[in-house]
Amino acid sequence: MGNSQVIGIDLGGTAIKLGRFTADGTCLQSLTVATPQPATPEAVVAKMVDAIAQIDLDRNCIAIGVGTPGPADAQGRIAKIAINLPGWYDVPLADALEAKTGKPTIVGNDANCAGLGEAWLGAGRRFQNLILLTLGTGVGGAIILDGELFTGPLGAAGELGLITLKPDGPRCNSGNQGSLEQYVSVTAIRRRTGKEPAELGVLAKAGDAQALTFWQEYGKDLGIGLTSLIYVLTPQAVVIGGGVSGSAEFFIPFVKAEIEQRVLPTSRLGLQILPAELGNFAGIAGAAKLAFSKVGA
Repeated sequence: MGNSQVIGIDLGGTAIKLGRFTADGTCLQSLTVATPQPATPEAVVAKMVDAIAQIDLDRNCIAIGVGTPGPADAQGRIAKIAINLPGWYDVPLADALEAKTGKPTIVGNDANCAGLGEAWLGAGRRFQNLILLTLGTGVGGAIILDGELFTGPLGAAGELGLITLKPDGPRCNSGNQGSLEQYVSVTAIRRRTGKEPAELGVLAKAGDAQALTFWQEYGKDLGIGLTSLIYVLTPQAVVIGGGVSGSAEFFIPFVKAEIEQRVLPTSRLGLQILPAELGNFAGIAGAAKLAFSKVGA
């Protein structure tokens, strides 16, 4: 299996990213194509098949992994719902791609794929037990236990952004109220400040007192949310990814302070809070790792 190659695909609302990987994590070739609009399942599958053919000219790849913006079933066959993609309900994506390409295919949630990518090649590679939070439009998560992605019996575990932070807070799409996502996502930052996270990062760098205070409060909220997760999972590391992580230097000190204050030392011994390293590459890397797991490589 040493020379095996797989394809990792990260399906998003505006772009489909693909990479061809070897088992040691080398990305031999990558490609980004626009997500068809409207992004019906048929149109997306056709676009993926065309893109796969472009980066696997010799048809050497032995499997395909796909990260989708929403939950997959426990067997990694079906995209249950895909956020930002119209008409995506219980789409048998693995079957569709297998029928068109002849290659074993597995489907996973995009945040889980990002977590797998960071655990394999990024900030989490030195740890067997970690959690990843992606701070983007929403807040996704992934749990790695004993080196394996944990998705639970239904395939839906690891929705870390949907835990309750403040019971009377803003209503969440999940039906929860005051979820962590409602305080630390890009959408929440816009609602709370009227500004973009990158703008607040620039202001903080320039020493703007209001921006610095915002990031302090933001770090406190994130730290409180992580406290619950740390007590349950006692990870060796928490990896923070997604667009907001670009301003990690301004809020991670406050995250750490909150955790130190709230979590017993026995539950956080040696715990590291780290910014993600792979950026947008994490998704395709994790999808590739998923593909290798499908074929036992």
